[in-house]
Amino acid sequence: MASRMGLIGCLIVVVAQVSAAVEYQVGDSLGWAIPPNTSYYSTWASSKTFFLGDKLTFNVTNGTHTVAMVSEAEYNACTKVTSVFVVQPSVSFGYTPETAGTYYIICTVSNHCEQGQKFSFKVESTGSPTESPPNSASSLTVGALFAVLTTTAITFLTYF
Repeated sequence: MASRMGLIGCLIVVVAQVSAAVEYQVGDSLGWAIPPNTSYYSTWASSKTFFLGDKLTFNVTNGTHTVAMVSEAEYNACTKVTSVFVVQPSVSFGYTPETAGTYYIICTVSNHCEQGQKFSFKVESTGSPTESPPNSASSLTVGALFAVLTTTAITFLTYF
């Protein structure tokens, strides 16, 4: 009986991990600040895989910074835009992308963008990060995966 309960617990954990959204602290321990080099945030973003439902949180430890969602051209040119979110110490800003696609974010304060306070990131729809053939097991939706795991658990409990 104990092994059955252990299996059920493992199955529940697997389903929870597949369907849970992730909250990312932009820049990790640095937060949203002028970075130590111009590639800092690009490197940070490229080491992650973002999915719909994930949240990006911008924390500031000192100074005032902005979060501006811009076009690719504005990103490349560090264009100052007027539609920004101001972020100050002790006040964080959270953003959850609503659609899959590529997003571009810059800070519009002074020359912060030119100093590397910017990054782009791609948001994937739910599922695996790479395209799979339609008949592949990796193309299962979370609901289908849950159904398969539930059926497996019931079958296991019935026969053992």
